[in-house]
Amino acid sequence: MAGKLMHAVHYTNCVGGPSDLKYVEVPVPTPKKDEVLIKVEAASLSPADWLIQQGGLKPIFPHKLPQIPGNDVAGEVVDVGSGVKNVKPGDKVIAMLGFANGGGLAEFAVAKANLTVIRPLEVSAAEGAGIPSSGLMAHQALTDSAGLKLDGTGEPTNILITNASEIVGINAIQLAKLGNAHVTATCAPEHIALTKSLGVDEVVDQTTLDGQALKSPSGKKYDIVIHCGEPTSWSTFEPHLASNGKIFDVKPTLDSIKAYALKKLMFSKKQLIPVILSCKAENMDFLVKLAKAGKVKIVIDSKYSLSNPEEAWAKNAENKNFGKIILEP
Repeated sequence: MAGKLMHAVHYTNCVGGPSDLKYVEVPVPTPKKDEVLIKVEAASLSPADWLIQQGGLKPIFPHKLPQIPGNDVAGEVVDVGSGVKNVKPGDKVIAMLGFANGGGLAEFAVAKANLTVIRPLEVSAAEGAGIPSSGLMAHQALTDSAGLKLDGTGEPTNILITNASEIVGINAIQLAKLGNAHVTATCAPEHIALTKSLGVDEVVDQTTLDGQALKSPSGKKYDIVIHCGEPTSWSTFEPHLASNGKIFDVKPTLDSIKAYALKKLMFSKKQLIPVILSCKAENMDFLVKLAKAGKVKIVIDSKYSLSNPEEAWAKNAENKNFGKIILEP
């Protein structure tokens, strides 16, 4: 498709806002040897997209301007590089593009073949686009980091998920329940009913004193904390941790990394551990299969047109949505 144009959304500078998004025509990208070209049917936004536009991850991201944002897409493969063997033109897929280059808010996007997996018909394009980055982070934090067995064969486990109405938290609740864990969640008051509907055992309004203190209503001590909220002091977590309780911070800051190093030096059984996303196609495929089987619900907050992205971008900036924000060409 060399030489052809497509519609896309981009911004030309950081520290902008929704009004800086422009619906433009740009060349259709060409896949490299290890890449696939996808006709995008749905793309989802994440808080990281807003953070990058605000310059919060400079000088790492974005790699270049103008930037077409969007990291998670679903669509149909239309072309593949010469080295690609796992998918072919005509396949319905989901893919994670990577925050470095983005590219999801467009009619066509290129993705690495090793981060592209088949999407079954039982999973809609919008649902598929909601899986990759947030689903992978929740899965990684619970399994690779915390060691939870999602088949329920592990020891009884008490888990706290903070800011659980945030999209990683929504996924973490459902995965933790597959592991037969007792799950306590904190969330905004307007999301309590929706959070309960995911099967959580205890919900705490995070604006109350108990919510801010991360206190379990039943007085349970937490074996695992999946921290999806804002930076929180160690002194807030520590009284509610089991003797070897671990906090897994999915939004690590310099302070949380320092806390991790300090606890390591002190040989403390209680630890705060940063989680840095490591994308694996087999984990993404696992999540797709859970969605197909109805074991995990991909929660969609709202859908918008690619040609009018400002409202979606503003909603993403507020970060008060319950579920994924989807844009469709």
